Amino acid sequence: MGELTHFDDHGNAVMVDVSNKVITARTAVAKGRIMVNADVMEAILNRTVKKGDVLGVARVAGIMAVKNTSTLIPMCHPLAINKCQIDFEVHKEERNIQAVCLVKTEGKTGVEMEALTGVTVALLTVYDMCKAIDKNMEITDIFLEEKTGGKSGDIFNGKDLE
Repeated sequence: MGELTHFDDHGNAVMVDVSNKVITARTAVAKGRIMVNADVMEAILNRTVKKGDVLGVARVAGIMAVKNTSTLIPMCHPLAINKCQIDFEVHKEERNIQAVCLVKTEGKTGVEMEALTGVTVALLTVYDMCKAIDKNMEITDIFLEEKTGGKSGDIFNGKDLE
């Protein structure tokens, strides 16, 4: 276990001081999925959900969440995001949709929280837009698949969601 960095010597929550860190290229990829029933899957694929294009709106919501992560997570630093991409893999037979969020920046701190926030909000948006059809959808398996850059180096978690 690494040292906890968000607390001072007295146990008070603090934002980590990154002023002496070197600016490096950083990326993060997070994944997650939502389990849906057959009616929800068909409505998404046929674009018949009354609230609109579910995956299109979820993509925009995820990107907006990435850009606003520091306003949601108390100790996150505000970052200039160079790239944010949200993609979806629809698995019709398994009745799930996987969301993938890629975030890139050049900075003194990583974008793992941004990627995790983006994928989570994208999936929450799918739930919100489809809850009139089924409230039993399940958001699951949210995780950081990989990150590059920074002092801790590159990390890859090749968890297979299939």
